[in-house]
Amino acid sequence: MADVPDALTLKVNRDREGKRDVLFRRIALGAILVLLALGLVNLFGQRPSTTTADAPAATLEVHAPERVRGGLYYQARFRIDAITELEKATLVLDPGWGEGITMNTIVPSPLGEASRDGDLAFELGRVPAGEKHVFFLQLQVNPTNVGHRSQNVRLFDGDRLLATVERTVTVFP
Repeated sequence: MADVPDALTLKVNRDREGKRDVLFRRIALGAILVLLALGLVNLFGQRPSTTTADAPAATLEVHAPERVRGGLYYQARFRIDAITELEKATLVLDPGWGEGITMNTIVPSPLGEASRDGDLAFELGRVPAGEKHVFFLQLQVNPTNVGHRSQNVRLFDGDRLLATVERTVTVFP
């Protein structure tokens, strides 16, 4: 058996005599278990929610998570139910939809994409009265993106504002 190094004593370093770190280790393990349990009950995001805005000309529905984690792939669905005919339906999304979030796919492809005073604008075209248009974005949260972002969505017919859905996304690390 090897000799004990000069700086160590068997009673303190091997037998932990006089050390009270067992309580600290149990608290640290308990905190990790609590975080895992909170993740299992979806506190940190991914479950989508639906927000709707009704207007005389159309109804706008946004179905997307309000809490997401870094690296997460998710989908946002925008549904427009036209009550009257929309000649030039355009969805305008706050910059929070693109800040620290990568847009992987846009389905169906919009007729045009533009910036409207820093917001993302997707021109969808004509939506006849009584019909619906469904628009999807597949997104991924960049790992360094943390915090709260405004993700409001506005529906326009040309330059006329029809409906607004106000929402915020929380990004966890």
